[in-house]
Amino acid sequence: MGVKHGRDYEGILTDLTTAIGRIPDRYVFFEMDAEEWERLAASDQLEVDEALAEDLFYALGEDSVIPVGSGVVIHDKEQHRIHILIGEEELTFVPLI
Repeated sequence: MGVKHGRDYEGILTDLTTAIGRIPDRYVFFEMDAEEWERLAASDQLEVDEALAEDLFYALGEDSVIPVGSGVVIHDKEQHRIHILIGEEELTFVPLI
């Protein structure tokens, strides 16, 4: 189902892909290790990040907090944002409207 949004879906996915790219060990979400991740070409890493962004967008419609590697992705329904954090530090957010 995904999260409710007012912005263009493609724009949200682009921003979310960039945002989750700031989580250094995001590949753990797909049960990869650092060595496997490093063997991927940059274009393949981007493809994995895009798939992760799409998976997260839809999963956040069911579960508002999803761990991704050492980070966490949170759907804030009140502010219409997706927050990306590592520990207590917010790395960035993606506006949905």
